[in-house]
Amino acid sequence: KLQHPGLEDAYEVGCVVRVLQLQRVPDGTLNVVIQALKRFRVLGLAQREPYPLVRLELLNDVNADPEALTPLATTVKMQMERLIRLSPNIPEGASNLLASIDDAGFLADLVASNLGISTEEKQKILATVDRKQRLERLTYLLARETELLEVSTKIQDEVKSSIDKSQREFYLRQQLKAIQEELGEGEAARPELEEYREKIGALGLPEEVKKEAERELGRLERMNEASAEYHVITTYLDWIVELPWNKSTEDRLDIARAEAILNEDHYGLDKVKRRIVEYLAVRKLKPDAGGPILCFVGPPGVGKTSLGQSIARALERKFIRMSLGGMRDEAEIRGHRKTYVGALPGRIVQSIRKAGSNNPVFMLDEIDKVGSDFRGDPSSALLEVLDPAQNNTFTDHYLNVPFDLSKVMFIATANVLDTVPWALRDRMEVIEIPGYTIEEKVHIARKYLVPKQLEAHGIPNKKVSVTASALKRIIRAYTREAGVRNLEREIASVFRGCARKFAEGREARISVGPDGLREYLGNAKFHAEVAERTRIPGVATGMAYTATGGDILFIEATRMPGKGRLVLTGQLGDVMKESAQAVISYVRSNAGRLGIPNEALSEHDIHIHVPQGAVPKDGPSAGVTILTAVVSLLIGKRVKNGLAMTGEITLRGLVLPVGGIKEKVLAAVRAGIKDIILPERNKNDLDDVPESATKKVTFHFVGQMDEVLAIALGVRL
Repeated sequence: KLQHPGLEDAYEVGCVVRVLQLQRVPDGTLNVVIQALKRFRVLGLAQREPYPLVRLELLNDVNADPEALTPLATTVKMQMERLIRLSPNIPEGASNLLASIDDAGFLADLVASNLGISTEEKQKILATVDRKQRLERLTYLLARETELLEVSTKIQDEVKSSIDKSQREFYLRQQLKAIQEELGEGEAARPELEEYREKIGALGLPEEVKKEAERELGRLERMNEASAEYHVITTYLDWIVELPWNKSTEDRLDIARAEAILNEDHYGLDKVKRRIVEYLAVRKLKPDAGGPILCFVGPPGVGKTSLGQSIARALERKFIRMSLGGMRDEAEIRGHRKTYVGALPGRIVQSIRKAGSNNPVFMLDEIDKVGSDFRGDPSSALLEVLDPAQNNTFTDHYLNVPFDLSKVMFIATANVLDTVPWALRDRMEVIEIPGYTIEEKVHIARKYLVPKQLEAHGIPNKKVSVTASALKRIIRAYTREAGVRNLEREIASVFRGCARKFAEGREARISVGPDGLREYLGNAKFHAEVAERTRIPGVATGMAYTATGGDILFIEATRMPGKGRLVLTGQLGDVMKESAQAVISYVRSNAGRLGIPNEALSEHDIHIHVPQGAVPKDGPSAGVTILTAVVSLLIGKRVKNGLAMTGEITLRGLVLPVGGIKEKVLAAVRAGIKDIILPERNKNDLDDVPESATKKVTFHFVGQMDEVLAIALGVRL
């Protein structure tokens, strides 16, 4: 296109036109609508100034023989129909217009003007006055344009098909590959594929795994590197070749050394240590024995997680910890199918890969806090992981091949077993880890916690000393727990205060006694309130077992004029409410023996409250405590001071056994209880209670409520 054409740039043959419309647009250009009238040929220049004029002759079409023109016109129409179907740029109404044209010359001119050909080609058509020659040239141009469109359409279809199958694989690369295959020149071997092949061959994979890996490698060889699927397969093969299929660490089966390590890291916990030593003994006699699946159950801070680390150190195995708290998606355990974008194996396989061996000590922390929602139930996925009969063929969704977990030593931890599904609990060997006594806590603090916190605060050992009486004061007045987690925090608070004094140069050496704790820890947080709470009739002390260990609770009963209704408050669960109802029924049926007037029950409402009101409570073990509080209220006698009790009751007055005896006894001792009433059938449970705790308490074993009332209220029936 010329910006300033001259006369010498004009063609010899042109077209006479009539101007129909002129329109000036905002950008300064001029749109002109014209109607073509006649061809002409320039004969010469008539003038140049003030504007050019030429001499011309008008040209008429020649060769009007219909026998010669009709077949050509029909051919042009057919070719144009085909072109209209192939080209998206020609309007659909063009077919009807073509069918209505009878003049062969006009047909040729109209078709040529709408073809996507060059200006030179169109000028040649314009300069051809012979209709036959014009149509013949047009058939050639139409054939050429049709062929180009067909090739273009075919290429587009093939590219689209290729993109659908291989996720945006480029058409030109596919063509190049096809040409190379036709010529027998396949792609040169890619080094990364050879590396995969060598690793798969050298790993000694199980037959099923090897077959799947080779199948994926074969797909990779036939795939272009630009394909998204290519990178999905390489990631999959990376996981296959990096997992420790046959790589194990050798167990150190030195029983004496293992026992020494366990005793060095943890004080007490004899039952757990004995079980680990038994496992080592079995492994020594039978090396191919499967790993146990243990479940440590106990309150927070008693050393469940750290015990797993000690076991790994004793066995010289790798240690993995996976927290299950709040997990709600089954794919966290089993992984996602690799067809999903960004899919990865589950956390079990990921942890095994990270450990680098197929026999680590694998700790599943907080197994009692696994949830479930619309994404699945992780606890159900754990059934296969923790079943010794199935976990040798554990199949992750991503890998889609079995992985042997039978050599892994699984250890689960939980605060309570109530929320663990029965099927999952059945697959584990449950070992209960109870809370510590005050003496045990003092020993743990002096041997482990104090040295650890001195080092953490940069204080030399000889500069600060904490007396045993100070530690006992911290345990009694500043913490109330079964474990030692809060105890460690309070010790850290003491040492932070000491560190400040050293940093300011105020002290050279500090001895922390019970009287000096207030300076570092403030006022005492807990007080022994059993004596104050049980000074009036209608209050009895019970014992409870919670996820954080044992505790004591108070049952308060009062009465008011009414119609014999029972009012229960304190966020009581259904089981505890039923225990209270059973108490009222027992009291009504035995009112005469107990010396309670009938009108005391029929003309009064009884209100039973269990502080603290914001804490939910449930279970049958408060039955004897509720009954004692109600009878104490109705006969006007207060409960023996320093007495706590636990046990389930029946309508016949029997006292049934309950659980959590060790934790309850330890909590009672911490609270300053001197006498404890227990069901007769719980007598053997005291074997698990440390002697340091049992010698501080007098135990009363009962089988009937009459015995409870005799001990608690001095009522002889």
